[in-house]
Amino acid sequence: MSSVSITDIEAAAARLEPAAIVQRTPVERSRSLSERCGADVHLKMEHLQRTGSFKTRGAYNAISLAVEDRVDSAKPPVDRVVAASAGNHAQGVALAAAGAGIDATIVMPESAPAAKIEATRGYGAEVVLRGSAFPEAMAHAQTLIDEPGVHFVHAFDDPDVVAGQGTLGLELLDQLPTVDTVLVPVGGGGLAGGVATAIKARSPETRVVGVQTDGASTLSESLAAGERITREEPDTIADGIATGGMSELTFGLLQAHLDEVVVISDDDVAAAILLILERAKQMIEGAGATAAAALLNDDALDELDLAGETVVPLLCGGNIDVTTLKEVVTHALVERDQLIELSVRIDDTPGTMGEIATLIGAERANIRTVRHERSRPDLPVGDADLVFEVETNGPAHVDRVLKAVREAGYEVEWTTQEA
Repeated sequence: MSSVSITDIEAAAARLEPAAIVQRTPVERSRSLSERCGADVHLKMEHLQRTGSFKTRGAYNAISLAVEDRVDSAKPPVDRVVAASAGNHAQGVALAAAGAGIDATIVMPESAPAAKIEATRGYGAEVVLRGSAFPEAMAHAQTLIDEPGVHFVHAFDDPDVVAGQGTLGLELLDQLPTVDTVLVPVGGGGLAGGVATAIKARSPETRVVGVQTDGASTLSESLAAGERITREEPDTIADGIATGGMSELTFGLLQAHLDEVVVISDDDVAAAILLILERAKQMIEGAGATAAAALLNDDALDELDLAGETVVPLLCGGNIDVTTLKEVVTHALVERDQLIELSVRIDDTPGTMGEIATLIGAERANIRTVRHERSRPDLPVGDADLVFEVETNGPAHVDRVLKAVREAGYEVEWTTQEA
């Protein structure tokens, strides 16, 4: 079985350095996350790559080597690359192929975010949509490569891709040599495998932790079983890590070099997206927020015990589409009691809705929507429920709104409050 060494990663770094296609991304301290976990937290802002993702590193390294190999051998020259991707690898391959002057065909699942599909096309690639999840897209992509001059660029089961991703680890150590713990999201394992290999070779005392969501936790399950475990349809808002499993290559690297793995929830990811948007003024996608989300999960924090350490979560992707962003922000606002639903029982008479709206408005809360419920079987004749969707500043503000409505004589229920 092929593997990846620090020599491969160093060679990839030398290959990427003169290429304008890959940028050196900044590291910035996060005061909010530092205070949250009692550590010195710095964000590695890899989402600021041109394609919005680390994937450009691996794609460029692999395509460059494939083109060089064909030139130096009797094989037909590469005139097209094929890849399967949930979105970010697609853009990396498309950009790298364009830079090499060759065509690219990318197979993406039908569930891929529209922003990632359009961006991939924008870099000049042909996009084929197939299947509901990544494994189906991968299966179809494999049928397109049986031609001379076509080269397949796997998202993670390729030593050259993994070596390219590992350059992120070298770059981070160059920027922050004193880092104690690096948090890396894990999907197919290409980024985590490459980064862990690089960091352990250069700084063995630095801890490397993989992070997955509970709907795509194939790594923790595989480590527990001692063999690779796959999922046909992983379920997570972090679509970039919804690969359904790892390859033998990446699983072997993670077994050898990863210190531990923690599992978090999609709620943690949504909260991380919103926190980083508000506090760091950076917009990241689900997979890009997964590592930072571990710092918002109490169980993960207890397990990792980061107090006093220098900690870096990798923000590895920023390609979130507007629809997903809206859903994530709405969910996070509900979790923080800043978007609530109130159900008010009324006599169904003219002017009542206006009176209650005035009460809510007087408390400086904003009504988003309101609807009448008149057909529920438990409603007495002549009564109705008014259901208000209301924006607030948080729990204390909600209490003031509830008090005002109740003191006016109305029966009100906070229907989105956790039990």
